[in-house]
Amino acid sequence: MKVETKFQNIAYRLAKSFDQPGETRSLKWIMRPLLQLITRGMPVSVEDIASETGKSVDEIRDTLSALPSVELDEQGRVIGCGLTLVPTPHRFWVEEKQLYTWCALDTLMFPQLIGRSAYIESPCHSSGTPVRLTVEPERIVSVVPSSAVVSIVTPDDMSSVRSAFCNEVHYFSSASKAQKWLDQHPGASVVSVEDAFELGRLLGRQFENGFDMQSCCDV
Repeated sequence: MKVETKFQNIAYRLAKSFDQPGETRSLKWIMRPLLQLITRGMPVSVEDIASETGKSVDEIRDTLSALPSVELDEQGRVIGCGLTLVPTPHRFWVEEKQLYTWCALDTLMFPQLIGRSAYIESPCHSSGTPVRLTVEPERIVSVVPSSAVVSIVTPDDMSSVRSAFCNEVHYFSSASKAQKWLDQHPGASVVSVEDAFELGRLLGRQFENGFDMQSCCDV
């Protein structure tokens, strides 16, 4: 299988896991505006999302209740959906606002979806050595160390994306630093940061364009 085809299939499976029965491509209309609102660095109310998307408050509430792993505060405001206000190992700065992401792949995907550059710092999952990146919507500007890689898993059960996928997608400072983790995760792999960026772009397009398996797998 071509690398591109493999990545397209992974992107499809991940994006499809968000497509809830009874919803009409919910992430197709909510993901980008929701992420852009979260970049303000404050909890996002359903009224904020309704104003941004032109949907009703009730429709926003119904959609949020169906999204897997979405993080809400005590007032029912969104504080995380991939991009989060809740601290994680993956720090994500946008114009001096410090945010976080659920996994390493998110850090590479979200600059495209929010249309803004980001500075990222995430520890090597093995050694703790910081991996630092600057990522623009259309390209990676810098990666330190240049040998850094990203772990990728393809679980069969995607009912909980965060636990099944995100919690296993890490930065490593090099492929050799990832070897012990790979030995403990049969079927997993590591890819270059550049390849992970391309996977993130494919996944972002699935969120934006819907879940068309035919177009996903045509190469």
